[in-house]
Amino acid sequence: MDPVTLTTDRLLLRMPTPGDTGAVLAAVQDPDILRWTTIPSPYLPEHAQSFTEQLVPDGWAQDTTFTWGLFRPEAPSEVHSDVRSEVLPEGEDLVGMLGLSMRSLGTAEIGYWAVKEHRGNGYVTEAVRAASRWAFTELSVDRVEWRAEVGNRASRAVAERAGFVVEGVLRAGIVHQGVRRDCWTGALLPSDLGLPSTAPYLPAPH
Repeated sequence: MDPVTLTTDRLLLRMPTPGDTGAVLAAVQDPDILRWTTIPSPYLPEHAQSFTEQLVPDGWAQDTTFTWGLFRPEAPSEVHSDVRSEVLPEGEDLVGMLGLSMRSLGTAEIGYWAVKEHRGNGYVTEAVRAASRWAFTELSVDRVEWRAEVGNRASRAVAERAGFVVEGVLRAGIVHQGVRRDCWTGALLPSDLGLPSTAPYLPAPH
């Protein structure tokens, strides 16, 4: 699949490119990202380069993992001088990263992280909703799953604000730095966003 660009009220979601390598490397030095994600630690320049130059484009080309950088467009800035006033081009500010990985027919798993300076503004929640809606309408996905190590309350808060239902705890459900750990798991269905499913869904009686 060719990379897809999405937009929300405040964000541009596009495939990270080699030009974003430096921003990714700087953001991932944050101890919280290294603590709660499966990103290599320590995170070195070669990791960021491999991510933007190989892992991301390969995921799109092979229809296995769809990765977006979350960018906040910056307004053009004016430069004043004694002679003239110049308006510089609009830039982009990296807010975070989001990926959708295909796990089985009709099921994708979502993962994300946010740049420290942009947490608490609802940006990632906004992006999660947009990416999930795209998966439901364009990929024939009927279930987007979310997992996070038990204790990662920031990730859980994003998932719940985006409409995910936390379904329980998987013992030894994830591997982080060579250690199996318990994780929360949840899911978002098309019906949670008012969308139809590809396949009929018959919920179990309560």
